[in-house]
Amino acid sequence: MSDSYPSSATTYIHCVQEFTVGQVHEAIANSRLDEECLVFHKRRLTWGQVTARTRRLANYLNDNGFGCSTERADLAPQESGQDHLAIYLHNGNEYLECMLASFKARVAPLNINYRYVAEELQYVFTDSAASVIVFHSTFAPLLASVLPQLPKVRLLLQVADDSDQSLLPGAVWYEDALSASHEAPPAPADPDDLYILYTGGTTGMPKGVMWRQGDALTECFGASREATTIADLLAATPGRRALIAPPFMHGAGHWVAFGTWNAGGTVFIPSIPERLDAHDMWSTVEREKIDFFLIVGDAFARPLIDQLRVADYDLSSLTVLLSGGAILSVHLKEELLQLLPHVMIIDGLGSSEAGGQLTHASGHGVATTGRFPLSPQNHVLDADFTRLLSPGHSETDHPDSGWLAKSGRLALGYLGDADKTARTYRTIDGVRYVIPGDRAILASDGFIELRGRDSATINSGGEKIFAEEVEAAVKAHPDVYDCVVTGRPSERWGNEVVAVVRLKAGATTTEESLLDVAQNYIARFKLPKQFVFVETIVRSPAGKADYRWAKQIAIDAAS
Repeated sequence: MSDSYPSSATTYIHCVQEFTVGQVHEAIANSRLDEECLVFHKRRLTWGQVTARTRRLANYLNDNGFGCSTERADLAPQESGQDHLAIYLHNGNEYLECMLASFKARVAPLNINYRYVAEELQYVFTDSAASVIVFHSTFAPLLASVLPQLPKVRLLLQVADDSDQSLLPGAVWYEDALSASHEAPPAPADPDDLYILYTGGTTGMPKGVMWRQGDALTECFGASREATTIADLLAATPGRRALIAPPFMHGAGHWVAFGTWNAGGTVFIPSIPERLDAHDMWSTVEREKIDFFLIVGDAFARPLIDQLRVADYDLSSLTVLLSGGAILSVHLKEELLQLLPHVMIIDGLGSSEAGGQLTHASGHGVATTGRFPLSPQNHVLDADFTRLLSPGHSETDHPDSGWLAKSGRLALGYLGDADKTARTYRTIDGVRYVIPGDRAILASDGFIELRGRDSATINSGGEKIFAEEVEAAVKAHPDVYDCVVTGRPSERWGNEVVAVVRLKAGATTTEESLLDVAQNYIARFKLPKQFVFVETIVRSPAGKADYRWAKQIAIDAAS
């Protein structure tokens, strides 16, 4: 590399307790230039190489006129004064490089769901005001179909892949852009610069959540909240070897990747990023001596468990299995802990709007789900969003009336949507809270007990029934492979509960048998009125349930 790394915090920061993502990465890189930073396929990139590549991309963006035009102090909370770079990629080194380079270039990166159809793509590109799109070649035909409706796009960077797609007219090959650039340190970024995370859009159109880098660094990317200098951050970098299974287009994936880097560790990406290949993942854990493995709930756990039952792997290096983004059922935790008794399973709860929120650990012989110890930044608000609930209050008065909330460093709000920002981010007694939409109680022992997402709540006969609770009860049956619960219109109940179920191969379980098991875990009024059996459950690549699909399946089954 032609230039040295910055050696002190004073190079970039405006105040002692705030840093930028790029600043932290380069400071850590300066202490371990030749150590591995990112491994994907046959690419084994050192910290020095990742820094060189991201500097090149950042400088290419800056040299082509992209960056920050208006500082945060001159903007409303829902406004952006930066150019926006949309990342339309499968997992790979390029995804994380684009994020890190954008941070260095004062360009705001944002995620694009690669499963979107043309109408959805056009919506997100337009809503985000993306001026740069980085995309894999395999997506070129679909992108080309919407480009005429995207006049704000000024630069296309195309990443080569195994498809036969040629270079899109007007686009530049990603590697050619890097080769044409240089490795000089870009101009200093600012902790006020944006990171934009689009929500999943499983119950409505996705929205772009706007985070200041200075806040996202700790709340999303796992940097120490106590660090006041770069030296403090460097002291807390023991390193880990983390395998990231979910797609980076969802927050959990790239949050843990950047969290690994901020701990001085190495990020490993599965060799087959387009789908979940359990053998590839366990082989990677064995070959690379992975100690930290990120998955997403039951949708990832089930095929991983199935693979462990048919093949042997040396997984002695693995110490932590983190599930984030979706619930990991108790019975699957128990199966995993039987197969991997030396591993700690951690539930991580977070949201695009709040960042990381709660964690809960299970070890061999002790597996629970849905209860999290209270932490200083997390709270339960009453039904009217007017006050904090004390331990035991909500479970004795109104069991399902509480809202999970978080204070402290929060996102600015939703890009271009002041009204939705005001509904989700509320100030109570002078303190700003975010309420992402999870219902919860604060039990008398001080533990937060989740009830489920309000958007997935079924109002049946005047009773609120949380889909996740019913799903967990149905999944307790040994013949159930996967399940999504939804509501459908009912003349008698207003809405009725329906379970869409995929059974294990060869299973012939009856509805009566499913009800017999489920009623051991939930009240009778919560039990499904019908079970609809399907060959495949539709989920996002991150394992999240597609409730719109499930509802249509339930409605069709009634006709």
